[in-house]
Amino acid sequence: MLTLLRHTDGTPFRDLNHNGTMEPYEDRRLPVEERVEDLLGRMTLAEKAALMLHGRMIPGGPDGQAGPFPTGAHLIAEHGLTAFAMMAVPDARTMALWNNHVQDLAAAERLGIPVTLASDPRHGTSANPLTAAGGGGGFSLGPEPIGLAATDDPGLVREYAELIGRELRAVGIRLAIHPMADLATEPRWPRISGTFGEDADRACRMIAAYLRGLQGERIGPDSVACMTKHFPGGGPQFRGEDSHFAAGRRLVYPGGAFEHHLRPFEAAFEAGTAQIMPAYAIPSGAGPAEVGANFNHAVITGLLRGRYGFDGVVCTDFNAITGMDVPGLVTLPPRNWGVEELSVTEQVVLTLDAGADQLGGETDPELILATVRSGAVSEARLDESVRRLLRDKFRLGLFDDPYVDPDAAAELVGAPAGRELGRRVQARSLVHIAGAPRTGTRLHVEGVDPAVAARYGTVVERPEDADLVVVRIAAPHETRDGFLERFFHSGSLEYPPEEVARLRALAAAAPTAFVVHLDRPAVLTPLAPHAALLIGEFGATDDLVLDAVLGRTPMSGVLPFDLPRSDAAVEAAREDVPFDTRDPLFRCSHPAAG
Repeated sequence: MLTLLRHTDGTPFRDLNHNGTMEPYEDRRLPVEERVEDLLGRMTLAEKAALMLHGRMIPGGPDGQAGPFPTGAHLIAEHGLTAFAMMAVPDARTMALWNNHVQDLAAAERLGIPVTLASDPRHGTSANPLTAAGGGGGFSLGPEPIGLAATDDPGLVREYAELIGRELRAVGIRLAIHPMADLATEPRWPRISGTFGEDADRACRMIAAYLRGLQGERIGPDSVACMTKHFPGGGPQFRGEDSHFAAGRRLVYPGGAFEHHLRPFEAAFEAGTAQIMPAYAIPSGAGPAEVGANFNHAVITGLLRGRYGFDGVVCTDFNAITGMDVPGLVTLPPRNWGVEELSVTEQVVLTLDAGADQLGGETDPELILATVRSGAVSEARLDESVRRLLRDKFRLGLFDDPYVDPDAAAELVGAPAGRELGRRVQARSLVHIAGAPRTGTRLHVEGVDPAVAARYGTVVERPEDADLVVVRIAAPHETRDGFLERFFHSGSLEYPPEEVARLRALAAAAPTAFVVHLDRPAVLTPLAPHAALLIGEFGATDDLVLDAVLGRTPMSGVLPFDLPRSDAAVEAAREDVPFDTRDPLFRCSHPAAG
């Protein structure tokens, strides 16, 4: 049983005067800056160090564990942490109850600093343990962010982001570890589905709409604060390899387009993003030190703080320094690119000197305390970061009332109106690439639930017995070894020859609609001439796809990136330059661009 700490009149209590009086927050209406300074002055060095850690959490049982992962409860009581990224989210009621339980634990600590719960994207369909957790928690699902870009409709994106914010707030998640302001200039990069595409102008429009939808015009109690990532732009990954792994340790700029990748972040600053996450990778040539952006003084202090005047929270990308141990499964190495030879303490010193405020994924306050004891970092430097972190907690109203209503959460999250909006955005993101919608009453389907297809006609087993074949397929990728590598779709963008032959045989048996999940810009050159209809999708239910295939609903989406003609064209292109693949099969904004 989870017990909420509340006054007899129902108002939550916290030791807001930090003197044991437990007065309701409503009795205290000081400006945020004064509240921050008051609380900062009462904090011990250990409490400051704990505030500068952003751990991971999984809701669990009363023993404080969820399988091999800690739930975070002991990290509140024993280490004093007050920020956690949710690695899993149960149903809305359970998540709301867990938030309240965690806030009870925090309220019982000496200063009663409330917990900030954060999350990677949860309203799409992608599931990757390190980047996205779509499909769980009962949220109102839309397309992936790249599909939001495909709508090319900032008004719709803001409306949907407002829904995302309402649902996250309802369960207690007050910090979104998104959006990604990275540009999809390297087609092989496996993180493209989380971006707003290749066109910087469109990405700027989408990011501004998304941020204003989640945060509002200013951060307040009705906001979900956003941690925009991965500064200074994670798109130009060397050969498209991802920076979670050593092969992707560098961002490269063979076309000299470093400044171009800053444009979406400029839109994010204009829209008031609360927080920024730097990239794991080394921005090669972007500063005097060839080190990852998390450790890079020229990137964080020189560019982000100096040139752009950003005074919000900077949280490093997760587990850059110590890695992560998943007991019984895998030990993940740190992504400390460029500083691997330094000691852990030296890496933390470099991170703080660079200008970061919080260490993502880290849970041991000793990491920061050791730097102060050594004399390499002053307590005054910690105070700079603690001020920013406390300010966001106050602005979000967490000191007013961090609790949520489990009954209201269960009613709001995934409600019919929200699901319908998510479906409308899914439908708006579908791209009519080539061919024409078809009619048919005898359907052969692959990658489509036969029970759903049966609502549209008779489902037949053999393609030659059909008058329409509907095939949903993933974009090509190479299978990689490793526990995590398999979740990242990397490598070639061409289908293997045997798969091309199989798909062409289907198209020869009956008119065939190919519906491709474009989490990457697939090479469709060998399929396009054989398709009766070619559709790009970014996360859509089977019935919406079939409605589009059969011409029952129009398709208004546009491509958010070029579709290259071949792997060779991608190999010859420059990672940092948009629209650099030679003679693309279909261009960005197709079919709107004609």
